[in-house]
Amino acid sequence: MTFLSDLQIVAGALDRQVADAHAGAVPVLAQRPMSAIIEDLQLDRFARRGGLEGDALRRFMDAYLPTIINLHQPGYMGHQVAVPHPSAAIGALIDGLTNNPMPIYEMGPGAAAIESFVLDWMLKKIGWTPPEPGHRTGKGVSGGVLTHGGSLANLTALIAARSSVRPDAWRQGSPGDLALMAPGNNHYSIERAAGILGLGTDNIYRVPTDARGAIDPRSLPATLAHIRRDGKTPMAMVANACSTAVGIYDRLRPIGEFCREQGIWLHVDGAHGASALLSPVYRHLLDGVELASSLTWDAHKMMRTPSVCAALLVRDQRTIDTAFDQDASYLIHDRDQPGFDFLHRTVECTKSGMGLKFFLTLGALGEEGLAWYVERQYGLAAQAYDYLKGLGWVETPVVPQANILCFRVAGSDARQLELRKRILAEGDFYITSTLFEDQRYLRLVFMHPDTTLDDVKRYMPRGNADHRPRGSRAALHKAILTERPSRGVGARSASARRIARLEYKVSITPLSP
Repeated sequence: MTFLSDLQIVAGALDRQVADAHAGAVPVLAQRPMSAIIEDLQLDRFARRGGLEGDALRRFMDAYLPTIINLHQPGYMGHQVAVPHPSAAIGALIDGLTNNPMPIYEMGPGAAAIESFVLDWMLKKIGWTPPEPGHRTGKGVSGGVLTHGGSLANLTALIAARSSVRPDAWRQGSPGDLALMAPGNNHYSIERAAGILGLGTDNIYRVPTDARGAIDPRSLPATLAHIRRDGKTPMAMVANACSTAVGIYDRLRPIGEFCREQGIWLHVDGAHGASALLSPVYRHLLDGVELASSLTWDAHKMMRTPSVCAALLVRDQRTIDTAFDQDASYLIHDRDQPGFDFLHRTVECTKSGMGLKFFLTLGALGEEGLAWYVERQYGLAAQAYDYLKGLGWVETPVVPQANILCFRVAGSDARQLELRKRILAEGDFYITSTLFEDQRYLRLVFMHPDTTLDDVKRYMPRGNADHRPRGSRAALHKAILTERPSRGVGARSASARRIARLEYKVSITPLSP
């Protein structure tokens, strides 16, 4: 077999899977025990004997694809993971086969050039000044680097913040007098970073928030005074754009002005919500972001890029160029080359060409296409909020600012989790849950560009019932004759999709020996 013939097998299987998912013909998720999946995929056999190509590869794909979570199914309203644009998947294929570890320019000039362009494009959206084309250094310019995920971006930002406050910390270790300022609802990667850096989570001083979970800027002087009374030095302030649980943006301008006045590094975790910078309608949610010292911005959340591709962007590029201090004579040395090494800006040594995946999405959709997507998803959350609010028996804790919407039905926290369990078992939808103000809420995150308000209405329990009513297979067939399609010409009704899912489950068989 050849690469091209195997690629055609895989491409054909993926094309059918994505089409079925868009039509609702497959469940969002059908979980099975891990041991059963390992057995059905015959992993042990192929590991010992090889031969995973041609017809064997076709059977492998037939067995593997039913195990995935179908992000391309409009009923996916779960975690903040992009529904990838097909062009981005092509970028992942190109990067996977060429395998250019581009932090060293000579090991991937094209990938490094694309990363450089993508970073400059993002810097301009913030309102910062990128370096001159072909140069990555210079006084008074901003900079950045792509990393494998927002957690690494946040860690790198806090390493840079520490270096700016304690330049000798890299060699002498973190002193015991540094503190972080952050709201209690920051992403858990901030706690991880504090532990990794040796600060300790006990040295994170929690900034009071309002009823929506947004930082109260008026509380910042008191929090800073508390830190100084304890004999500590503020290393950085962390703000959300937006919060992971409920999608609320902190007010960046007053926070940024306070940090500028006090000489405190402001890091904005915009992993999910920084893409609002692309939209004239929602850009105001990040008003003041240009005052920050650093910003995390994930392409694999709201910019249709497969995992992972995250950017750490800094207002002064010198702060990231001096964040790390190490020697590696086989990599780091003076040499004459026409490009720039990103190695000294990253935790990673070997790094994939992440920028290619994102750029192929950007190149396919353009800025306006990505802005439209952000506006559509944020607008859908607002519509869904109004609908849920109007039901009268659903509690919605905050008005959504992004594409994240939380709600709960009457009853205990356990009831919310039981409802989620039932919904996932039926397979039409995938949702998550979260804690907010010490209560458990169900959580919708509108990531799919084809999810509509009709999907939300179809998802919601009828009235005040525990879960959506179920019917026999015969009743479902009868419903097909009476229900009108809800997604245009050729669309399937909810009942038709459920029948197709049942038939799909029956047809799945393990690989032949």
